Amino acid sequence: MAEIKAPMGGKVIKVSVEVGAKIAEDDEVAVLEAMKMEMPILSEDEGTVAEIKVEAGQAVEAEQVLVVLN
Repeated sequence: MAEIKAPMGGKVIKVSVEVGAKIAEDDEVAVLEAMKMEMPILSEDEGTVAEIKVEAGQAVEAEQVLVVLN
């Protein structure tokens, strides 16, 4: 099981995956807005999305888990 975490605090402006989706390394899983910049959050692993822990519009802190992969 792998966790994809926010690299810094900000606001989730888009969740790019859904539960059950198969993703590869470097696939976009979400977009975070921080310091007035949009930052794509990419998967460091491949797997299947088991759980999405955030939604668009939600504020997140650094190292907060965004997506869980199997």
